[in-house]
Amino acid sequence: MSFNNNLDQLYRQVIMDHYKNPRNRGVLSEDTVTINMNNPTCGDRIQLSLKVEDGKVVDAKFEGEGCSISLSSASMMTQAIKGQPIEHALKLSHIFSDMMQGKDYDDSIDLGDMEALQGVSKFPARIKCATLAWKAMEKGLRNQSEAE
Repeated sequence: MSFNNNLDQLYRQVIMDHYKNPRNRGVLSEDTVTINMNNPTCGDRIQLSLKVEDGKVVDAKFEGEGCSISLSSASMMTQAIKGQPIEHALKLSHIFSDMMQGKDYDDSIDLGDMEALQGVSKFPARIKCATLAWKAMEKGLRNQSEAE
């Protein structure tokens, strides 16, 4: 088995782990920004709850239904942005978007499990699945900063 096959297998395992055992699944109730988004082409839908204090994403949770790529990406995203300043969360989103589009991206930041989704860029129809939660996060953080 070649290195690439081993890497693909590892990435599939990481994606399926986040899908079957999602991190940060649930709803935040008080003082949160809630964003509902869906991908009508495949039926993915997400409700993202963000708690932002002093310019930092203090907590993030999601609910929803969809394919393994959509839900594992939401799980990875909530892990990556919790405890991060808004600017860093938005920067991660930009890097993730570039990676999904197959563009060169800033690899000076450790993307952790999110790198497992890199192969999605080869399947244009699935890119929207992977980026749905990230778009919801961007929208929520924009709404939050406009409200302050």
